Amino acid sequence: MNDTVNHAVDARGVVTLRLNRPAARNAFNLAMAEALAAACRRVAAEAARLVLIRAAGPIFCAGADLKERQGMSDDQVRARRLKGFAAYAAIEALPMPVVAVVEGLAVGSGCEIVAACDFVVATTAASFRTPEALWGTVGATQRLPRVLGKRLAKDMMLTGRALSAEEAQAHGLVTRLVPAEALEAAVEEIAATIAKAPPAALRLAKRCIDEGVERDPRGALATELLAIEESLAAAEWRSAMAGFKG
Repeated sequence: MNDTVNHAVDARGVVTLRLNRPAARNAFNLAMAEALAAACRRVAAEAARLVLIRAAGPIFCAGADLKERQGMSDDQVRARRLKGFAAYAAIEALPMPVVAVVEGLAVGSGCEIVAACDFVVATTAASFRTPEALWGTVGATQRLPRVLGKRLAKDMMLTGRALSAEEAQAHGLVTRLVPAEALEAAVEEIAATIAKAPPAALRLAKRCIDEGVERDPRGALATELLAIEESLAAAEWRSAMAGFKG
């Protein structure tokens, strides 16, 4: 893994993956796409309880690295886009909770990363843009509409409209919005809660939601019933109940 994505893990099993090209506003290049996918593979092999995806510097991600793309052939651009898709899919495929922590602008690929996470904590300085169509390409057309709805997604993609942190929260992209000075406390509260919870149950709950929303109600209920059977077999719930104080 190259140094465009930093990996850190604490004693609780909380992993932080940090986009690390602050001098380039964390523009998403081929190396970062490969590093992010590799980091997700590493995390999946570890006994991580939670993954936080953050960024170095004031910009979460300025989108695709257009300077890199200027020197690419069409085939190289295609290959780079596929690497990006693989990175976003690797985030989505992680079995443990994945939380994006956004402190500034997220553009294009940055929005893809955010949308691939389970939920999002942001400061009031955050904003979100997907202007790819305005400079002749296509991106972020699948995940964002599923979160924001197709009309707002079209407004963003067809006009370059920037979504403020407050608007992003109102439409479900951001789930927790805090002032900058309260961010670390908010992230730590989430980390402490998840780190203490039964990890298998959290993974089952995440899987049930992700699979259930793609199924009809009857099939979705079957998904949950199967997960309940798995949780009973794992018996984590017994130790959790033993510590319950009411």
